[in-house]
Amino acid sequence: MSDYSLLAQTSDYLIINKAPGVSVHRDQSDIGLLEQIRIDLDCGPLYLVHRLDKMTSGLLLLACNAEAASYLSRQFQERQVEKYYLALSDQKPRKKQGLIKGDMERARRGSWKLSTTTNNPAITRFYSTSVEPGLRLFLLKPLTGKTHQLRVALKSIGAAIVGDERYHGVSAEPIDRGYLHAWALAFDWQGERCEYLCDPDVGELYQRESVKQQLESWKPPGEQPWPTS
Repeated sequence: MSDYSLLAQTSDYLIINKAPGVSVHRDQSDIGLLEQIRIDLDCGPLYLVHRLDKMTSGLLLLACNAEAASYLSRQFQERQVEKYYLALSDQKPRKKQGLIKGDMERARRGSWKLSTTTNNPAITRFYSTSVEPGLRLFLLKPLTGKTHQLRVALKSIGAAIVGDERYHGVSAEPIDRGYLHAWALAFDWQGERCEYLCDPDVGELYQRESVKQQLESWKPPGEQPWPTS
């Protein structure tokens, strides 16, 4: 399995589909992901304007020059970029849709937890639906960009993500990946709204017909009537 696939390329930015289990940083490999892409495409330096956790697959936006990096990074910082994620859980959530909001606090061994305070909260809107007995699909729209935000949000409502070794624990059966995927991304570029969507292509659970049918009903995610509370 390749570390990524190229979905779009302009003179100012790239869109890739990052594979699960691949770090956006150098990690343990001799060559980091950005350097590998640069070599493959024979292009200049690439700039990270946002991040995906190692276990998370899907859409990653990379800038091709410093000016584009500044422009795109500012959109992320000002919460002008729309991001939509997919997750699967084998646990029953305490609520099936709505808003998850709270401050992120450090826990043990590099983990995070959600508190009841809201001084500088992580905010996530979500839908969910049962696709099979014991398997629930979540459509997530983070309104902030905190470390481990979506993983901690689902953990906080009792529905940790399947395959998330940090927050889920051990599953009854072997799991082939962590089931969090960056599905859709929308941002402004030179006065135009750019929208990208990438279905998950890695993971046995994502390939089940019940999941694929639900994804079709959720397209395009930006037109969903999102719950506000």
